[in-house]
This record gives sequence, C-alpha cells and structure tokens, in this order.
Amino acid sequence: MGSMFTGEVLMQNLVAEGDAPSLRVTAVTFLDGCRNTWHTHTTEQVLIVTDGLGLVANSDGEREIGPGDVVLIDPNERHWHGAKAGQDMTHLAILLPGEMHTEADSPE
Repeated sequence: MGSMFTGEVLMQNLVAEGDAPSLRVTAVTFLDGCRNTWHTHTTEQVLIVTDGLGLVANSDGEREIGPGDVVLIDPNERHWHGAKAGQDMTHLAILLPGEMHTEADSPE
C-alpha cells in the first residue's frame, strides 16, 4: 500500500496505543495543502483543529475547518481531511481501538 498522504505530514502521538488501552490521540500537521486519501475507520473519530485552515470531506461534499472546530466522523464514514492549498493545518485526531481502511484496501 502506498502513502495515505498527498504531501508531507508531521505526527506526534500524544496518547499511543500502549499508553491507554481504549484511546489514541495524535497531533497531525498537514503541510502546504497536504491531505490524506479517502479512508474509513471502524470506530468514531474526533478531529479538533488547533491551528491553520483545512478541509474535511465526505460523501456530502467538502467543508472548511479552522482553529477550534470539532469534527465528528461516524464509524465506516468514507472521508478525508487535510490542509487547504497553500496552508498548513494541525488537528488532534482522537480514535478508539479499531481498524482503518484506505481506498487501496477497500475499493468502492
């Protein structure tokens, strides 16, 4: 499987799988318009934007997100998220234990 990102990202595990059995929190910085590819998670995902401007997309379309925005992604919801073109964006990604599937894993 190739990279799930279209550009460069910086990631910092704030609460890793080994730290807490039922929670994972990662700070993700998408640099200069980078985004991830279409994917799903088997559990809910919460994104909290801490800096910059970004986009989140699902089957209903795209919407802009910025500092303070909280995005709830439902289990198995096909989506992507990342920075707007020419911008950087950082969010906290909060997940319960589960699986993630990218387009390459599960074609439409």
